[in-house]
Amino acid sequence: MRDETLFSGNQLAAILQALPDPAFILTRSGRYMAIFGGIDARYYHDGSYLIGKTVHDILAPDKADWYLQQLRHALQRQALHIVEYSLAPDDVKGWQAERATPRLWFEGRIKALDFLVAGEDAVLWVASNITPRKELEVQLRTQSEVDALSGLLNRRKLMGVLAEHFDTFERYATPMAALIFDLDHFKRVNDEHGHLAGDVVIKTTAEVCRRELRATDAPARLGGDEFVVLMPHTTLAQAGPIAERLRQRIAATLAGLGSIGSGVTSSGGLAQFLPGDNSGEEVLKRADDALYQAKRGGRNRIAGGGA
Repeated sequence: MRDETLFSGNQLAAILQALPDPAFILTRSGRYMAIFGGIDARYYHDGSYLIGKTVHDILAPDKADWYLQQLRHALQRQALHIVEYSLAPDDVKGWQAERATPRLWFEGRIKALDFLVAGEDAVLWVASNITPRKELEVQLRTQSEVDALSGLLNRRKLMGVLAEHFDTFERYATPMAALIFDLDHFKRVNDEHGHLAGDVVIKTTAEVCRRELRATDAPARLGGDEFVVLMPHTTLAQAGPIAERLRQRIAATLAGLGSIGSGVTSSGGLAQFLPGDNSGEEVLKRADDALYQAKRGGRNRIAGGGA
């Protein structure tokens, strides 16, 4: 049987250049020795300028070090190494991009070559742009964790965050306070002005939460006009002034909406993790009981919820 070459050298070169994703030859020292393909103009630009440069010539120090770490890992394992990574304007030297330029995501498939290149071990690094997939993942994650109307955490995400804080409390006795509040006379808004006006009140309340609470706090909408705020590393005594300030800001901001927010205030209940708690839900139960105390006490107030 004759030994025939299926493709000529020129044909093989043409095939390599026709690859949709770029394939780089990188040496152990991080020098770009060759680039093939990358013709999908939706995702890639001409990378020929990279040839002869090192990753430290092209990338910010931390990102360049990460590249070398992945490259050397592939050389050590001698097996296909697959990683996901991102590149932002700050990661690439000389990337003169507008601030709106999004972070790009790639899947890198890295395989050690069984021959030396320019006297060094080398790898083939194929970079596939997976930005659309990552954006879809973020969108789906957001939909599963964020309340669509208010933009705050939804119930599902809230309970996950609560469980994490309770685990920290059990391990290290790290305090956490919880506030449950709802809007006084919210039903009247819907009855007199319609549900669209009610939506405005909910959105405005959520915006006050984002503006007034600390970065470490976790505000969430349980549903309807009921909200929860988790305040980690915070005792009941420390949470009191925070909750009171939030109550005042909500009332003042809703009053500024005119007739639809007139007379709408908030009532809330506060509680904190206690040593005898078996789960995070117990702090919410105590906060909810305190909320009803605030309602019975005349509304537009915060009840303490016990020690």
